[in-house]
Amino acid sequence: MEKSVYIITGGSRGIGRAIAYRFASPASVMVLNHYDTDDTEAHKTMAEVQNRGAEAKMLYFDVSSAQETNQHIDAVINEFGRIDVLVNNAGIAMDSLFMRMKDTQWERVLAVNLTGAYNCSKAVCRAMVKQRSGKIVNISSVVGATGNVGQANYAASKAGLMGLTKTLAKELGPWGITVNAVAPGFIDTEMTQNLSEKVKTMFLQSIPLGRMGTPEEVADLVAFLVSEQSRYITGQVIHINGGLYG
Repeated sequence: MEKSVYIITGGSRGIGRAIAYRFASPASVMVLNHYDTDDTEAHKTMAEVQNRGAEAKMLYFDVSSAQETNQHIDAVINEFGRIDVLVNNAGIAMDSLFMRMKDTQWERVLAVNLTGAYNCSKAVCRAMVKQRSGKIVNISSVVGATGNVGQANYAASKAGLMGLTKTLAKELGPWGITVNAVAPGFIDTEMTQNLSEKVKTMFLQSIPLGRMGTPEEVADLVAFLVSEQSRYITGQVIHINGGLYG
């Protein structure tokens, strides 16, 4: 039986790692991208994905570079002949109040979070159109809809992903390709673990379910969006935030 080929950007840790674990099986080829200076976490993820029976590749490249992205994804297509699922998860945050934000902070966050998704989607779309099937899931954020103090760059990039999702869904739908976005709220990852207890308490008080979400819960939603059960869902931004925003 032909294996399904998955590409997950930012797949070495956090939400990307949870998504990789969710899809890893003997019936899958897992292609995981990362751009960490320390590849310790990438090796951990790779080992567990392989332990679950998947054929796996870990690729080190900067998604904000069209040249690097095309080079690596073209190689994947040449080797496996298809791409079934792309999860645009790679993202960074460089927070600052807007009046103090440096141009480099704005440009880098938009380059990775938004242009990175553009580069990867463009690199896979021809293969998906040729095979007349495919699933693209963009990992956005609740702040793309609500905004957040000190995160003008991050919020703009995540709002941009929502618009990109809706447009690609319209353009690629005729070829049987679905494109959706997942917008997590306050999720228990390295990014949120670095927040002060005061900030964490403030967030938790505003969440009706009274707790942070887990990367595994986000992965479950992504898994649904790439399953046959979601075949008539496209162009949607689905929030997963414990009631923080709806």
